[in-house]
Amino acid sequence: MNRGRSLKLGLILIIIGLIAVVFVFDLQQYLTLSYLKSRQQLLIDYYYTNTVFTVFIFFIIYVVTTALSIPGAAALTLFAGALFGLLQATIIVSFASSIGATMAFLTSRFLLKDYVQTRFGKQLEIINKGIRKEGEYYLFTLRLIPVFPFFLINLTMGLTPISLFKFYLVSQIGMLPGTIVYIFAGTQLAQIDSIQGILSPGLILAFTLLGLFPLLMKKGVAMLNARKKLKKFSSPKHFDYNITVIGAGSAGLVAAYIAAAVKAKVALIEKHKMGGDCLNTGCVPSKALIRSARMLSYAKRSQEFGLNQTTVDFEFNKIMERVQTVIKKVEPHDSVERYQELGVDCLSGEAQIIDPHRVKLDDRIITTRSIVVASGASPFVPPIPGIDKINFLTSDTLWNIRKLPKRLIILGGGPIGCEMAQSFARFGSKVSQVEMLPQILLREDEEVSSLVTEKFKKEGINVLTGHRAKEFYLEGEKKTLLCEFEGNDVRIPFDEVIVAVGRKANIKGFGLEELGVEISKTGTIAHDTYLRTNYPNILVCGDVAGPYQFTHTASHQAWYASVNALFHPFKQFKVDYRVIPWCTFTDPEVARVGLNEKEAKEKNIPYESTVFKIDDLDRAIADSEDFGFIKVLTVPRKDRILGVTIVGTHAGDLIAEFVLAMKHGLGLNKILNSIHIYPTLVEANKYVAGNWRKNHVPKNLLGFLERFHTWRR
Repeated sequence: MNRGRSLKLGLILIIIGLIAVVFVFDLQQYLTLSYLKSRQQLLIDYYYTNTVFTVFIFFIIYVVTTALSIPGAAALTLFAGALFGLLQATIIVSFASSIGATMAFLTSRFLLKDYVQTRFGKQLEIINKGIRKEGEYYLFTLRLIPVFPFFLINLTMGLTPISLFKFYLVSQIGMLPGTIVYIFAGTQLAQIDSIQGILSPGLILAFTLLGLFPLLMKKGVAMLNARKKLKKFSSPKHFDYNITVIGAGSAGLVAAYIAAAVKAKVALIEKHKMGGDCLNTGCVPSKALIRSARMLSYAKRSQEFGLNQTTVDFEFNKIMERVQTVIKKVEPHDSVERYQELGVDCLSGEAQIIDPHRVKLDDRIITTRSIVVASGASPFVPPIPGIDKINFLTSDTLWNIRKLPKRLIILGGGPIGCEMAQSFARFGSKVSQVEMLPQILLREDEEVSSLVTEKFKKEGINVLTGHRAKEFYLEGEKKTLLCEFEGNDVRIPFDEVIVAVGRKANIKGFGLEELGVEISKTGTIAHDTYLRTNYPNILVCGDVAGPYQFTHTASHQAWYASVNALFHPFKQFKVDYRVIPWCTFTDPEVARVGLNEKEAKEKNIPYESTVFKIDDLDRAIADSEDFGFIKVLTVPRKDRILGVTIVGTHAGDLIAEFVLAMKHGLGLNKILNSIHIYPTLVEANKYVAGNWRKNHVPKNLLGFLERFHTWRR
């Protein structure tokens, strides 16, 4: 047993011993109001003859009572008023109660904080963040309201990250008003028959209002700061729009749609194409390309399906034309015409934010009550020497090519890089995927990355992990990338290169810098939990806000940004990131929601892992797609889901059931008890839940059942 555990055990034994002494010898009777009143005159006489000793003993008794959370502090406070008088009693009780509370706080922190934070760290993330940021406000409010037991506050706060100094100081100040009220009542002890006698409904209401005071003050200060921030700009008497949205991508379209749906007057400004990256250069074209590539892969696998070996003739330019056809087919969903019909004023041009209430569009000045910035992101181009000498492609520009590259480098091992690497390899390009980190799909567990890497290599992709791009060379028509791998130079000849190393937020060129809108360390627009910038009427959503760069999270944020812009200060909502799913559309697909093992270990969150291998699923076998797995992380010994990773065909569809379960607090038992159609891929969800149940059947119960059935035979 280590020293820390020995100290904890010793402290627990001391506390149990002290509490046992109190109850065994019925010492609580001496801390009741009736007993103290019966000895009032005797104790007062003793106090006058032994003043210092009486104060010392009373102080120690009060500290111990509070530290051990023994009932009786309220009676002692009242009696202090009768014994010492208002001023002296206030000083004694104020310090004794704060010291005792701090001792209880330290005891709780020493014995339980590490255990609670380790076991429930994920669930406590939001609480911990709030305590670090505004813990003193919460504690001050709780101290002012006697509805909350003080001993419970002491013990609970010990489990949080609030500092010892803040806890003591806030407790000293926060408990003072209540202490004075009790002590003043104690000076009239003869008229009080019980503790409840001083806590009338009116007094409790007064305490409650007093407790709300710091929060109201905080809100008031925030409003004053906001007004002060906006005061230097002249506010129009009337506004052209309730809300102006800059950017008509996924986030901007949803923000405008929500505003129009609640009958606000909304302007939507787009300088390029409606639909933004998702429609024109991102999700829609990439999935169209992936679909065509997958059809080719099925042809190559024809013998697996009982067909004669065959080849499919195709022209790459027709593949790329199909991509454009798909974009045009989806375009009406995001068109100016549709949004005009919904009540949105769609304006074309480059927006320039002049001040928090004015946006310049060409020669026109628009006045608006609120602004939502949804300007999206662009491909990040790393400053690799020589990159400016080659005509590199990005996820924005590769859709313009019509000739299939013979030798293609994909720079980057993230989702975009992996999707494009596999697609172009299936069309016939000799693909080299260069990633400087140890694995592709770095955010996923190593076994996930390994499975995808193995599949890539089988399809002829040269996966070069641990390779750092150093320089691009251009010698006539010959192009070469120089990489460093384990201290050695590696040269890779190529015809085209797709740069897919990430995306950066679009924050420049439309007035944010001039206005002084704050930018975060990650290069996105800094904002609070309501998606407000340092200007309260300028909000953000989508890629420009982060932290996730997914179309579905952009739409998710857009609802909060639009509603908060329209209804502040009357109502506002904190954006909810608790259950965010995503999928990489390689073959096999990789879908995830919540924690994976890598993150759980990094955050020191206890978990159990349950796996079902899809090669055992009837429908997957029938479809010749019997590869991959489902891995579910749960709270130890419970069926509550912490996270799910699915690797396999249609993983992005299969994950939806787990997203619903996590969002609404449903465990694996609920999934197991639901009927799933046979034969379908989604049965895999039920089977992984069944594996969890099988792993948690009590062995003693099985032994009893075996004996029971033997007896019945």
